[in-house]
Amino acid sequence: MKQNNLNWFIVVICIVLWSVYEVYPPTPRDLVQEFASRGKNQDATFKQIVTQATQMEQAQTNSTFTALQDAIGTNDITKYFPGINASNQVRPNLYILNRIQRESAGKIKLGLDLQGGTAYTVEMDTSVLANGTNKVSEAEISGALSQAVEVLRKRIDKFGVAEPDIRPAGNNQILIQLPGLSPADKEAALTAIEKPAFLEFRMVHDRSAEIVEPTTGQILSPVPPGYEVLRHTEQLPGGKTQIEAVAVKKRPAGGNAPDYLAGDVIKGANVYFGNLGEMQIHFDLTPEATKKFGDLTRNNVDHRMAIVLDGELYSAPNIQSPIETGSGMITGHYTTEEARSLVNVLQNPLKASLRLASSQDVGPTLGKNNITSGINASLYAVVFVAAFMIIYYHFAGLAAIVALITNVIILLGVMCAAGVTFTLPGIAGGVLTVGMAVDANVLIYERIREELAKGKSLRGAIDAGYARAFGTIFDSHVTTLISSVILIWMGTGEIKGFGVTLTIGVAASLFTALVVTRLIFNFLTEHNIIKSLSMFHFIKSSKVGFMAVAKPLAIMTSVFAVVAILYGGFARGEKLFGVDFLGGAKTTFSFSQKVSEDEIGSVLKGIGVEATVQYQKEATGTGETLSVTSSAEAADKVKAALIEKLPQAHFTAVSGFTVGASVGMEIRQSAAIAALAAMLGILFYVAFRYEFSFAIAAVIAVLHDVLLTIGVFCIANAVSGGERQFSATVVAALLTIIGFSINDKIVIFDRIREDLKLGMRGSFKEIINHAVNQTLSRTIITSGTVFIATLVLFIWGGGAINDFAFTFLVGIIAGTYSSIFIATTIILVITKGERPSIGASQVSVQNSASAKV
Repeated sequence: MKQNNLNWFIVVICIVLWSVYEVYPPTPRDLVQEFASRGKNQDATFKQIVTQATQMEQAQTNSTFTALQDAIGTNDITKYFPGINASNQVRPNLYILNRIQRESAGKIKLGLDLQGGTAYTVEMDTSVLANGTNKVSEAEISGALSQAVEVLRKRIDKFGVAEPDIRPAGNNQILIQLPGLSPADKEAALTAIEKPAFLEFRMVHDRSAEIVEPTTGQILSPVPPGYEVLRHTEQLPGGKTQIEAVAVKKRPAGGNAPDYLAGDVIKGANVYFGNLGEMQIHFDLTPEATKKFGDLTRNNVDHRMAIVLDGELYSAPNIQSPIETGSGMITGHYTTEEARSLVNVLQNPLKASLRLASSQDVGPTLGKNNITSGINASLYAVVFVAAFMIIYYHFAGLAAIVALITNVIILLGVMCAAGVTFTLPGIAGGVLTVGMAVDANVLIYERIREELAKGKSLRGAIDAGYARAFGTIFDSHVTTLISSVILIWMGTGEIKGFGVTLTIGVAASLFTALVVTRLIFNFLTEHNIIKSLSMFHFIKSSKVGFMAVAKPLAIMTSVFAVVAILYGGFARGEKLFGVDFLGGAKTTFSFSQKVSEDEIGSVLKGIGVEATVQYQKEATGTGETLSVTSSAEAADKVKAALIEKLPQAHFTAVSGFTVGASVGMEIRQSAAIAALAAMLGILFYVAFRYEFSFAIAAVIAVLHDVLLTIGVFCIANAVSGGERQFSATVVAALLTIIGFSINDKIVIFDRIREDLKLGMRGSFKEIINHAVNQTLSRTIITSGTVFIATLVLFIWGGGAINDFAFTFLVGIIAGTYSSIFIATTIILVITKGERPSIGASQVSVQNSASAKV
């Protein structure tokens, strides 16, 4: 093996081994067993802890983590785990348990739709909205709840929880569902949820030390009117505590006073390390607050000012000089996680405080049978793609499968290393990645076939095939990367999750297509293991007159898309949208006999109701109930159907309340803006790499594909009696269509550019028609394999998977169709049939040469 090939081989092996390491173990190990196996110097106390925890775990009286905590009690377990240094921790037992739990957890994190998680119901204290005066209106409460939902989404996004479900519930509640979290993460997430982050700067009484003893908090003399005593207790390493107590001014009536500053005053905040390694939270104030803060500090030099967050004292520094820069600092003995959590809530303050009302563990939103059928369908699809590639491309197809497997391993490894949660929208990004990986290999093999047909040697054909396919593959992947990175940057929730998976997958696909298969071919040709490369060729060179019918077809489908969408908007209205967009009703049932989610789903489907069915347990592990979220008007039908159709369960409705949309206004806006920004990015790139008319054509054709798919979905909604509705899953499918469609168009654009540069004779219309025919084999093979793989998901995948597959199937047809008819027609219209500047110099040279002959 040549040195260059050996170097690349080592790189590939290292990346694959690292990816496998990051994925292992994919699923979690039993926490009690892990605790028992890792303990050293085990004595009778340790064995008793393990026995008690095992008994509680088997009795399902509590979660495994809580069972271990209860079994440990007041015992010191640090001596059993000498390899875990917990000497400097405030709560060493909890630190050790968290460490073991984290290391025993599976690396593949599943989202709410696939695994379930934890549900919190929090109540907002709406009384503070009145500010002690008038009664709060419903509009003000609704506005505060909507603001709280978006603030919580930002907090939880920064906390690292992927794709949470957050929506208003009832009159003053918010329902928050987070995918499977460790006990430590649950505690941190709840802290991030409950903190309103109301920051205040209050002046300390000049004789504070005479009013309250600073280090014990003991009251020494009556507290003056208008003041109150605040204490700050810090837990120090080794179990010690430190108290700081001061007498500070109370919050003034109305919240306004010359020596008081509070409210939404933070512009930004960051965590830094001090000179002694302590955590410091630096914050910057808004311009308006900066001016007031400067006046406040200028008028109170040599006086102390208390920094109060959510009614708790954090510090009370002495003002040494006016602070007019609008910057400040909060210090304390914080852990890194605590400091980051504080920064998070400072940047996203709430208008009113939240209180935890209830907490439950909830099951997966897709249902176990739907998940199982989806996994099986995905395996069938992969087997089909692998079989087709091997049958059609023979040995080259086998090399492509090796590259595809490598691609999946790298994708999983990077996602696990980055802590990405696997959800259905994320898996949608993976589906597109697999399609692009197959497409890249098809492009290379079709190019190699062309070079072999020219009479080149096998090694020469392979070299030329990779060289000629490189530009197309690179451009198609970069345009997809542009859109996926913008979705990460500007999107939230499911949109961001889709973008993350797609970005990782596309990068991995580009690497494996250009490096892994090339290494295989180089090794085999260098050692003369293969001397020829046979392939089937069902779709040989064609001369179909696509451009003759392109314009009327383009007009026809464009009109159909517009009419279908208008019909959907006016005739179907809100019937087009599911609970994700409109909100609905959540009904909770008690029961005496548990029935599977899928059996319940079948009953609801029989009465024409689409609903999310979840079993949920109280956080203590007891009190299991059934939760059904449906449209508001279907709530009564749900109650009646479950009681009548499933009498053995003895369902009883114990509570019910309205829930808001999980795809809130901010998510819709961010998705729309991100999609438009992605289109703009694609426009600039294609214009830079090709020609401006190509860029305009690409964007309009992709927009056509999305609108046509939406139009067909509107018709399907009417035909199915409202069974198919727009949901977060359908949004993920539409984003997938954008990526697939632009990839398809770049292939044809690249061949048009190549033919122009080669100085091909004929009109521009004839050149375009020739390029479409040249790439027809690749188009049919790639679109066909992705279509059939998605068709398998459509047939065997249930629920939301079926909706995704249906939408993507329409998008595959639309994307392939528009590449041939729409994009090419737009190019001809913009250029008025004239050759663009691409390849102009080559054409003039050839023309002059032929004139001389």
